[in-house]
Amino acid sequence: MDGRDLLRSVKMVGSVQGMRSVRSAWRHRRADARELVPRGAERARVPGLLVSAEPEPGGGVVRFARSELRIRVAVGGAVFWSWDGAGPLPSYALPGAAPEPDTRARLEPDTNGGWQVVAERLTVVVSRHGAVELRTPGGVVLRRELPPRWWEPVAGGAARWVQRSEVPADARFFGLGGRAGGPRLREGTYRLWNTDPGGRFGPGDDPLYLTMPVQLVVSDAGTHLAFHDNSWPGAVTLREGEEGAGSGHDRPGACEVRMEGGPLRCWVVVGTPARVLRGWTALTGAPALPPSWALGPQHARWGFGSEQEVRRVVAGYRDRELPLSVLHLDIDHYDAHQVFTVDRERFPDLPGLAKELGEAGVRLVSIVDPAVPASVGNAVFDSGAAVGARGAFVRDAQGRPVLGEVWPGACVYPDFTDPLVREWWGSLYEERLAQGFSGVWHDMNEPVSFSAFGDPTLPRSARHSLEGVGGDHREAHNVYGLTMARAGYEGLLRLRPDARPFLFSRSGWAGMQRYGGTWSGDVATGWPGLRASLALVLGLGLCGVPYSGPDVGGFDGSPSPELYLRWFQLGAYMPLFRTHAAIDAGRREPWEFGPEVLGHAREALRERERLLPYFVTLAHLARLTGAPYVRPLWWGASGDRALRDCEDAFLLGDALLVAPVLEEGAVRRPVRLPPGRWYDTETGRAYEGPGQVMVDAPLSRIPVLARAGAVIPVRGADGAPELEVWAPRPGRTGGGLVVRDAGDGWGRAEPERYTSRLVAGRVVVERDGEKGAVECPVRVRGLAGPAQP
Repeated sequence: MDGRDLLRSVKMVGSVQGMRSVRSAWRHRRADARELVPRGAERARVPGLLVSAEPEPGGGVVRFARSELRIRVAVGGAVFWSWDGAGPLPSYALPGAAPEPDTRARLEPDTNGGWQVVAERLTVVVSRHGAVELRTPGGVVLRRELPPRWWEPVAGGAARWVQRSEVPADARFFGLGGRAGGPRLREGTYRLWNTDPGGRFGPGDDPLYLTMPVQLVVSDAGTHLAFHDNSWPGAVTLREGEEGAGSGHDRPGACEVRMEGGPLRCWVVVGTPARVLRGWTALTGAPALPPSWALGPQHARWGFGSEQEVRRVVAGYRDRELPLSVLHLDIDHYDAHQVFTVDRERFPDLPGLAKELGEAGVRLVSIVDPAVPASVGNAVFDSGAAVGARGAFVRDAQGRPVLGEVWPGACVYPDFTDPLVREWWGSLYEERLAQGFSGVWHDMNEPVSFSAFGDPTLPRSARHSLEGVGGDHREAHNVYGLTMARAGYEGLLRLRPDARPFLFSRSGWAGMQRYGGTWSGDVATGWPGLRASLALVLGLGLCGVPYSGPDVGGFDGSPSPELYLRWFQLGAYMPLFRTHAAIDAGRREPWEFGPEVLGHAREALRERERLLPYFVTLAHLARLTGAPYVRPLWWGASGDRALRDCEDAFLLGDALLVAPVLEEGAVRRPVRLPPGRWYDTETGRAYEGPGQVMVDAPLSRIPVLARAGAVIPVRGADGAPELEVWAPRPGRTGGGLVVRDAGDGWGRAEPERYTSRLVAGRVVVERDGEKGAVECPVRVRGLAGPAQP
């Protein structure tokens, strides 16, 4: 440790805890040095030459001299392969049983001396040396996995491994969880280790809170998702390809996955982007459906401090006619930062406050941290110590609870990889519900232990249940937030089975969408942080986590009025629309930035409220299809290379294109359009895509364009639902899906499909199916004037 590390630690948590974090870091380092055996001598191994093959349902086993490869095509088209006997289960990514094999897929000899599994949507070709190729039915290679390599300790232990892959030269990489420098991932190495960056981050910081080995690869040949189902620490190194490199030959793109241990197994889903996300959702579980109120505007702050301050902020929204759906309480409402407590001096009647706000249409949401004060007499600690035979908390190799340093001081950590612990923890949310909270947000669950040096988390030698199999923190770390989210979601579901739980989590892993969403974490206040906010939401959506959003305004410091407004305008089109800031940061209420910003922010809030039925529809469609609310511009046109490289705009569903202002002082900006006609929703001016156009972006708004023919559910001027329809091009039809929310429970919501046509200069809208009549008002837009090139 150097002096800068200590100063940073002291600044972050204060002088007393800063020194405690030094002792905690030394304690964790000594534990790892004592318990983790140095790797020592290792044997390198590759599969060797092909020996034999044996068919199985959906594929088969191909044996090599020093390893064996199992390939299975599942019903629905996902492909699984693994080395050395690893099966698809156990897996934290899969919600239950592995999908059934597609018995139509057959293992058969390949003409080059290897074997191949032929399925409906692709062919998997295995070479004599263990390379695996994914080919389209037409023979085009989507991905080529080179023979893997293992390094096995001579004295025993986990083998580390590397898998190198090649993709087409024109391919672009996306995914790997929450990456601030995306959404398109450039050349470089990306760590797979969920990490608290320490109070703020920007586009150059990596890794962050939520990593996962999920790659989405887009090329002219097609789109595919590759998921290496392994939660151990690792790294992914990407290299972009080059067309015409070296005597006119393409240099393929490349990917290298390195893991410190664990199984080598992989799932691949191929098809259009929509088909890929549908297949990924079928494999890892449907996204949790947030209650409709969680799609409204939300406000948070670390440091509200008292009931009086909460009332003042809510009254500020009401008195200025600003819509507000949710207010979040951070750790300062706890008694001495202790989870599942309330500071009775500052919040003497929290249930009464919640009831009062609820009558005004504002719900309370509570932060929940996993760390529990290691103190006899603390109710959570005492009840956790009585769970099962060994208690609820993560232990070291000697069976003692592992201690870390967090806001309450010395703390222990629940082992959420133990089913008994998840059930116990979920029962504790009864206290939150009794206080009047309507939902929760999980923080500090990477998990964090303040550390003056080294990783700010538990020692890697800490022991976990891992569903009874047993293992250490190297395997459990990346799924800690996921399993905590599962504990909370299932607990809320048991406690209030008639209500959809609302939960979002700072950390997680593949499959976390089953239990809720996430948010950006502590994004730095500044224009780079604003750009990172969009990158995170887009990247997470492509990994199957559709509900997310940034800290509007940034977490630290004080944004300029212009920066705050542009962030607020972007946030109004994000699934999770929430302002938030640190305890020592400037205010984030819209009226704190002057009357001009307040007026423009009011319009952004009103537009969000007007579009709420559309957000409800997108939430239901995400659950049904896996399609994210926020999508890259190439979503429906992945063959357009210019769109693959566009990172400063996005599609909101199929109907809207949102072009946020990400640069200081900009009042006009270029917008790249996908194919088709697009209408500026403010002026009604029509543009033809594909191509790039310049549009106005005054301080009062950001450009939003509607697709010709789109049918969008909105709130009318009187609050009643209506359909906003943008005129289709002559000779073309349009349409859209509408899902009416059946309330915040589990009532079945059926998608309604509408079609729009232009007939004799008049737009006709029809509902598909037996009940063809349109049951709500229709407002037609976009009929005036010719389209601009």
